[in-house]
Amino acid sequence: MENMNSRASIRLTSFGKTRGGKALTQFALDNGCGMRTDFIDYGATVVRLFAPDRYGNSADVVLGFDNIEQYEAESPYFGCVVGRYGNRIANAEFKLNGRPHELAANNGPNSLHGGKKGFDKVVWNARPFLLNGEPGVEFTHTSSDGDEGFPGNLSMTLRYSLTRKNSLRLEYSATTDRATPVNLTNHSYFNLKGEGNGDILDHLLTLKSRAITPVDENLIPTGELLGVKGTPFDFAKPHAIGERVNVDNGQLRLANGYDHNFILNSQSGRLAKCAAVQESESGRQLEVWTTEPAVQLYIGNFLEGPIGKSGRPYAFRNAFCLECQHYPDSPNQPKFPNTILKKGTVYSQVTEYRFSAK
Repeated sequence: MENMNSRASIRLTSFGKTRGGKALTQFALDNGCGMRTDFIDYGATVVRLFAPDRYGNSADVVLGFDNIEQYEAESPYFGCVVGRYGNRIANAEFKLNGRPHELAANNGPNSLHGGKKGFDKVVWNARPFLLNGEPGVEFTHTSSDGDEGFPGNLSMTLRYSLTRKNSLRLEYSATTDRATPVNLTNHSYFNLKGEGNGDILDHLLTLKSRAITPVDENLIPTGELLGVKGTPFDFAKPHAIGERVNVDNGQLRLANGYDHNFILNSQSGRLAKCAAVQESESGRQLEVWTTEPAVQLYIGNFLEGPIGKSGRPYAFRNAFCLECQHYPDSPNQPKFPNTILKKGTVYSQVTEYRFSAK
């Protein structure tokens, strides 16, 4: 599928079969402007993302695997969409309209990223498209009532596209026939040096955030808001990710580093810049834009050396995630922004990962 005017292209190949025998497809997208990415229908996953450096040399800047066997056996959510509720729900339970709902516990006592079989482990329906010369893939899936304990039939559409301006654009929408919590996000792990090229502690990070939701020993929000000014969580001006990660700070000790929900300055629901990352060796830069009210910063504190696409192990702090989302545990936190999607309304969000180099 090609458009000769833009030079954008989409190529489909096999990505093997799941343990259950489902055939998988890989969609290789090229925007014709220096950026390429590969998606698979398992987990609506970003497998590869090639971005040019200051000299025009491309490198794959997301962590992942070359085969479905590793994704099924050992992936810590590399590149996938997570849900029905991204992040944690305390004690794997919540009440909705006075009725208790028990979820699948898969993170100690808590539910994490949708439970034992979240959307990262689903084979999505997928349809490639070219729109205005920009290639993309539309993923759809319906999560049935009671899936992992969540109420309501939830119908979702995800549209991933590569823009001419070297952005990975993610558009999410969902409807339900019964009220249910919804909090979707993409869980790509980035290393702007290139995947498999060591840690990301020298990457310069800026975050448009004045507060975090501090956590307890189970990484569940306490319900408070903690101002970041003067703390290791203050990224109003650029700081190397590793500059303050080992200081004596209670929140950093609890999470073994950065694994926290940052409340964004923009709460308008309109697309706004929330973060920027720079890597000096390659000159690559990443801007994150979102309509969401928060972003989870995670820096691979629990990576334990799976062998990635490069043939090299992905070790401790070899990547960072910027997961645009609502707050963790919102169904149990009445003071947090509401995440209940009701019948007759539409869940929608947009997030863009914009790449450049200088």
